[in-house]
Amino acid sequence: MSRFELVIFDCDGVLVDSERLANEILAEMLRDLGLGLTLADMFEHFVGRSTQQCMEKISQLLGRPAPPQLFPAYRARVEAAFVSRLEAIPGIARALDLITLPCCVASNGSRTKMRQALGATGLLPRFEGKIFSAEEVGRPKPAPDVFLHAASRFGVAPARCVVVEDTPIGVAAAAAAGMCPLGYAGLTPKASLEAAGAQCTFEQMADLPGLLAQLGGPPDDSSRSPPLCGVA
Repeated sequence: MSRFELVIFDCDGVLVDSERLANEILAEMLRDLGLGLTLADMFEHFVGRSTQQCMEKISQLLGRPAPPQLFPAYRARVEAAFVSRLEAIPGIARALDLITLPCCVASNGSRTKMRQALGATGLLPRFEGKIFSAEEVGRPKPAPDVFLHAASRFGVAPARCVVVEDTPIGVAAAAAAGMCPLGYAGLTPKASLEAAGAQCTFEQMADLPGLLAQLGGPPDDSSRSPPLCGVA
């Protein structure tokens, strides 16, 4: 019997390969406003944050309020790109086939955006009825609210939940929730995920089912060997 009862996935960058695509679009729009940011800058400033947090950061970088039409226009461009260019994270479909625990999605993104992204990549049927947005709770990540909300809906104690995240903000939220954070380091440096509290990091989704089995072990079995972290 595993010590875990629920696997909670972030959406962008964990299930769907949207982080790079969305941030390339936003960077292009910010250049039109006079902000010349690299993709690395975009990941540092915006990945894992809510729309409100991103707008506040853009205003700070601009030194003036961000145009109110910025994010509606951004969402429209991202939605169009998702239809034609969005793909699932390599290996995630097979990993989901092999994971035997219940799974759900919890993200700072809106429910509509998650459904669009999951639908475009063929993953929506796997998570229908199991999608949770920070819009449904009081605070976005790095607050733990959306993770605690998901666990509550499944009737699972936080300590029995494992969270798969690709950003330090998400990892910190999972740790604050009292859950076991795993850091997917497909694009994010392992060191930043570990510093935020990731119990383990991995770079290939093919490694996730085995890592979950290894970390799960029998509940409260202090005699088992320490987990192999930093799977490459």
